[in-house]
Amino acid sequence: MRTSAVVEGYLSHLAEVRRLSAATVRAYRSDLDDLVRVLNDPPIEEIGVDDLREWQWRASQAGKSRATAARRTSTVRGMFAWAGDAGLVTVDPSQRLVSPKRGRTLPAVATQDALSEVLAAAAESATHGDAIALRDHALLELLYGSGARVSEACGLDLDDIDHERRTLRLRGKGDKERVVPFGLPAERALQAYLVRARPVLRARREAQASDDLPRSDRGRPDAARGDGGRAARSSSGGAAHGTDRDARAVFLGAKGARLGPRAVHALVSRTVGPRLGTDVLGPHALRHSAATHLLDGGADLRAVQEILGHASLGTTQIYTHVSAERLREAYRLAHPRA
Repeated sequence: MRTSAVVEGYLSHLAEVRRLSAATVRAYRSDLDDLVRVLNDPPIEEIGVDDLREWQWRASQAGKSRATAARRTSTVRGMFAWAGDAGLVTVDPSQRLVSPKRGRTLPAVATQDALSEVLAAAAESATHGDAIALRDHALLELLYGSGARVSEACGLDLDDIDHERRTLRLRGKGDKERVVPFGLPAERALQAYLVRARPVLRARREAQASDDLPRSDRGRPDAARGDGGRAARSSSGGAAHGTDRDARAVFLGAKGARLGPRAVHALVSRTVGPRLGTDVLGPHALRHSAATHLLDGGADLRAVQEILGHASLGTTQIYTHVSAERLREAYRLAHPRA
């Protein structure tokens, strides 16, 4: 069997059986598609450890990091293990492939004062009533206030929010659910967005969907509804612009569809990035900052692990190193005998 066919089978297993997130499966696909390309898609049983080493060497020559090399090794080992269980290979060459040690890099963290300024500026922009400004303020407050991953924030539906208890139901990696708290500033920003901005953004989506309906269906009561639109779109054979899932989404884009991770990445880079001296900064910076500030404030490491949804406590412990570094720096600057 060609390697490309094995890759497709393995990716289907990851998505359908192990229920890994779409983003995780895309990362696996990127690595394995590169393997197929570099080795010219040989039969899977013909791949040897020297072929895998060549694949990794080319990546290192292209400037890939040790962390990337370690991830690629883990990916190919997973595929060969699955192929062995499925009876597609009898020998696993990936077991002889050495995985480089990952270098420990501390995550980028903004100070509490810097984030207060960012959020104050977002709140000021929101006072003018612009729908996008209201959304951005609510999103920034919620990302920092809950420590949610960007995919979890983008995946939020209206019924995932308990406003009375100020909690969110998040769906994390492996489709695991957890409930996390968020603060009063985030609740206020969220309420302002849901009342004053989200209906405006949703109306744009519905107007676009109406424009795309056949003329004979326009103006029909069922076509104007989010659910009835399904029937009209189905009868016309057209693609659904306003899906039911988009209709339930908390955060919407400028055209009224569910907000995507790229837009959130751009928002965080634009607002938080300059505070850390960079123009490119992922939304994880707010998650890192939330975790670090929780530990700085005396939160228990296990509690932070549950809030972040980490399967391993070791993953959460990276933030203790960040807090220790900040403590040492404060000592160095403030203590006369430092």
